[in-house]
Amino acid sequence: MDFELQRIIMAALQEDIGTGDVTTRATVDPATISRAELVAKEDFVLAGIHVAEQVFKTLDPEIAFDALIEDGQSVKRGDVLAWVKGPAALLLQGERVALNLLQRMSGIATLTASFVQEVEETGATIVDTRKTMPGLRVLDKYSVRAGGGTNHRTALYDGVLIKENHIVAAGGIATAVERARKEIPHTLKIEVETSSLEEVAEALAAGADIILLDNMGLKQLEDAVALIDGKAEAEASGGVNLETVRAIAETGVNLISVGALTHSARSVDISMLFET
Repeated sequence: MDFELQRIIMAALQEDIGTGDVTTRATVDPATISRAELVAKEDFVLAGIHVAEQVFKTLDPEIAFDALIEDGQSVKRGDVLAWVKGPAALLLQGERVALNLLQRMSGIATLTASFVQEVEETGATIVDTRKTMPGLRVLDKYSVRAGGGTNHRTALYDGVLIKENHIVAAGGIATAVERARKEIPHTLKIEVETSSLEEVAEALAAGADIILLDNMGLKQLEDAVALIDGKAEAEASGGVNLETVRAIAETGVNLISVGALTHSARSVDISMLFET
């Protein structure tokens, strides 16, 4: 993650600062040293506190940063998350990037924690998808873990998920699974997307390790889980929100993938306030 994190931070700082911070250059003495606090303006689950730290240390490794709360912890409105101390001009230049990343990551962690809480004691696991912000996937998926969720495959290179269009292009589920099995190492599982009980049966017969039950109703999910009968893992996807996720979990599926964790999470409210 370190290399990816530095790439993200450098790109974000370049985007925001560009050729220079004209406001700070015009108003702040470069010799001024300031101390500021990062403050929660609402209740949420924290994620990204050390990402924020790295933003400031990218501008100047000598900037002091003291995280008072760690990722994965719940915070209340008014809690001080961290202190940062260094040249005022650099703190001002790093403020927006640090907050943007911290607010987005904490929003994802908070939403994930809500889904995880809804399925407690059902045996189902909440997982994310590839519906992440382009360029920020490593941070989005870290944030899901901070919220108590689990990561699905990271990208196209680290997992086999045979979806509807793969099946059409390959000429059927059985052919697609057979070809995949010949190509991939034994350490990788094969997942197949299905939308009917007939397709579930076909995926089972083909030897799929995981069967994705796409946009199925509750009765259809229950029937699919019964048909699978532990011969493969069952993953529900589609139509999942905080109002429906508990009922979906109670059908007996092993996994519930939720794209909203990363594509629809609301950024939380955090401020950086200088000491006066």
